Amino acid sequence: MTKDEKKPLEQTLGEWKRFIYNPGSGEILGRTAESWGLILLFYLAFYGFLAALFTFTMWVMLQTLSDETPKYRDQISSPGLTIVPKPPGALEFSLNISKPATYENYIDAIKEFLREYEGKKQEHLLQCRNGTFFEQDNIFPKKTCKFSLETLGPCSGLNDVNFGYPDGNPCIFVKMNRIIGLRPQGEPRIVCAVKEGTEVNLATFPKDGRLDLMYFPYYGKKLHNSQCLKSGSFLQESATTIKEPGELSTARSCSPGPVSELQPRSVNRM
Repeated sequence: MTKDEKKPLEQTLGEWKRFIYNPGSGEILGRTAESWGLILLFYLAFYGFLAALFTFTMWVMLQTLSDETPKYRDQISSPGLTIVPKPPGALEFSLNISKPATYENYIDAIKEFLREYEGKKQEHLLQCRNGTFFEQDNIFPKKTCKFSLETLGPCSGLNDVNFGYPDGNPCIFVKMNRIIGLRPQGEPRIVCAVKEGTEVNLATFPKDGRLDLMYFPYYGKKLHNSQCLKSGSFLQESATTIKEPGELSTARSCSPGPVSELQPRSVNRM
């Protein structure tokens, strides 16, 4: 048979049948049962070894990690800050005291934020000593200090459920992000100052925007359900930017200082 000649269909089908199973030699797909058994045994052992090696490598790596704290932590130059309520723009608030709809969402956000600090939810927490670190390196489980809303003064929501917004004296809260193991030097605080524009009267709560040392250090989410550090900022406007009668416009930015002193420098307002 030459190359140009085509094999009959029956011959082609017969060759394929013999390739799948050859009754003369007992081969299946060109190999005997013994050959197939050796190949399957080899690949089973080979891939089993790779799986075991991968599992062992992962196990060794996990032994070097802690389930409570990260193994590697950067030297953070300044702690992050969060503002509550969250403004719709880049740290810019705009509200009209004669139009409750412009600030009702701010009030709702503050109420939700302070709900976890209500008295009933803190009954099981400790009354810690003010002004000193609450060290718990060898204590398990970790304890949490109470945070009294009374320290926030008019911004506590205990006497004014609207947090001063209808009167044009809105409360703004600044929360410092928790950093594992941080022990600040000096008196940590958040300083509020005017960024630019007209003069305004600012009052911060707790006094001078201080963050009590008893909330430090933080041991991590799994070990320590620490209270969030915050400074309620009470803005008493004596002069504001008026867009229309009764409208208040404020702008602020957060710039915390170095961790060595932990004095977030400014929550600026205009």
